[in-house]
Amino acid sequence: MRKFYHYLFHLCLTGLVLICSAATAATPHQRLLMDFGWKFSLTDTLGAEKPAFNDAKWRTIDLPHDWSIENTFTADAPTGGGGGYLPTGIGWYRKHFKVENPKGKNIRIEFEGVYQNSDVWLNGRHLGHYPNGYMSFGYDLTSAIKKGENLITVRVNNSLQPNSRWYSGSGIFRHVWLDITQPVHIARWGTYVTTPKADSASATITVKTKIENSKTVSGKV
Repeated sequence: MRKFYHYLFHLCLTGLVLICSAATAATPHQRLLMDFGWKFSLTDTLGAEKPAFNDAKWRTIDLPHDWSIENTFTADAPTGGGGGYLPTGIGWYRKHFKVENPKGKNIRIEFEGVYQNSDVWLNGRHLGHYPNGYMSFGYDLTSAIKKGENLITVRVNNSLQPNSRWYSGSGIFRHVWLDITQPVHIARWGTYVTTPKADSASATITVKTKIENSKTVSGKV
């Protein structure tokens, strides 16, 4: 029975890879890692979201990043034992990046985890606030991104303590991705593989794929 389910798992995985490969061949999809070359400051800096702000004196860091663990343990830290007796506070991140040809593309930034109460800007435009520190989230950059150099800015507020029963850290502590797709594309989390029926003799595998189209006319994947 174990061998059967092992075979079934690999069969499902192969089907998923073939679906994604076929979609990629028809509709190029770029998933770019955005972890490197961020500027960071452990200060609540007024105006740091503006493109004209000078961050030359800020530290250059790579993600994932946790500023709490970089600092000194203190017995009277507001985090208490649950937070590892480490400081938290407010920190800012800035990253300059280039997009060669955004015209006609759908572009989205994805954060796997930011602890916590984050605000994100693109080229000085506020994209949104996300309070949760553990769940992934993202923003559509399509309407605000420009050809050439762009700036993504993140303010992280972990100053309200205590707020966790275990050590959480502070900052952009997971990976960040830039997703670039065509207007007609497979939706994020849009592929579902299930086995509605499975026994020792056979199995039924169902694959469902959600397609999104941001254009005003029909198209093909």
